[in-house]
Amino acid sequence: MELKSEMNSKPLTILLAEDDENDLYLLKRALQKIGIPHSVHICRDGEEATNYLQGSGTYSDRGQFPFPSIIITDLKMPRKSGFEILRWLNDHPECHVIPVIVLSASNEPQDIKEAYRAGANCYLMKPSKFDDLQKILRVTFEFWSLCERPEIPTQG
Repeated sequence: MELKSEMNSKPLTILLAEDDENDLYLLKRALQKIGIPHSVHICRDGEEATNYLQGSGTYSDRGQFPFPSIIITDLKMPRKSGFEILRWLNDHPECHVIPVIVLSASNEPQDIKEAYRAGANCYLMKPSKFDDLQKILRVTFEFWSLCERPEIPTQG
């Protein structure tokens, strides 16, 4: 089932920070199956994600790697965790306009509390069923596509 065209009137640039290859495969497949028309950029750990946000190194061309309008991050990743991404975002005021969704396998109350304290806008559990993943992503992107957003800076 594809998203309704009126839901796509405000295209998003999605930054997806996920290190697990199986989860990445399922996420990309689910996004494709539900017809997400938005631009998706994948970073395989937290350090790569912060480099993307800064527009540094490989990510210096904002034409090719636009500033994200939404971030989806796992928590437990190498080099920098999702918690560290959240803290980094808090230290960079130009990034405060980016909604951040934590998509994690952890249902530990401490992880949930820490993610929200660090600035997550939403905390979702990774579902065990592919159909449930599609539903979560569909609702999430319908919601964020409808939200008013401030102008995104061109420099990170």
